[in-house]
Amino acid sequence: MFSTILKIHSISVTIFFLIYFIKTLLLLSNANEKLEKFKSYTKILEMIVSVLFLLTGIYLIINIPEIKPMLIIKLVLVVASIPLAVIAYKKYNKILALFSLMFIVAAYGLAEMSRTKKVSTEIVDGKQLYESSCVVCHGNDGKLGMAGATDLSQTNLQSSEIVSVILNGKNAMPKVQMSEEQANAVAKYVLENIKK
Repeated sequence: MFSTILKIHSISVTIFFLIYFIKTLLLLSNANEKLEKFKSYTKILEMIVSVLFLLTGIYLIINIPEIKPMLIIKLVLVVASIPLAVIAYKKYNKILALFSLMFIVAAYGLAEMSRTKKVSTEIVDGKQLYESSCVVCHGNDGKLGMAGATDLSQTNLQSSEIVSVILNGKNAMPKVQMSEEQANAVAKYVLENIKK
């Protein structure tokens, strides 16, 4: 369920961003009539996308294992951009529209930056790597299932498949930036100590 909500959130964020981008371009190019037409054509779509964006965002925040400072900054940027955009498009204020768009772009960039986990290249112990990178979502026993994490105690994946998921990500799991040697150590640890 988490991965489905995450996909819906990503799609709604992308559509939301595109609508704001087009509206800002129209405003900056002094195409006020076109802006009004665009706003009237996309009014219902924008309301639906905004509600999906909000509801899925709340669900994801509630279901993530930990709230990091970058997430708080991202939320502040998004919340600040909304009233700026409302005022900008009602009063045809180009500066506020630009700030609103910059806040949305910054929030989107922060979200993408946080999707990849980085691990120190010096660590090669599978247990230590698992505890530093995997426990938050999978739990010590692999059964936690936080943020849509798979139950590792029931995995049917082979070592090479686990390595691929670690290095490339899959569904709700972001890729983990670690060496192939480290990913092999984690896979070995999972198969020898967590899989039942």
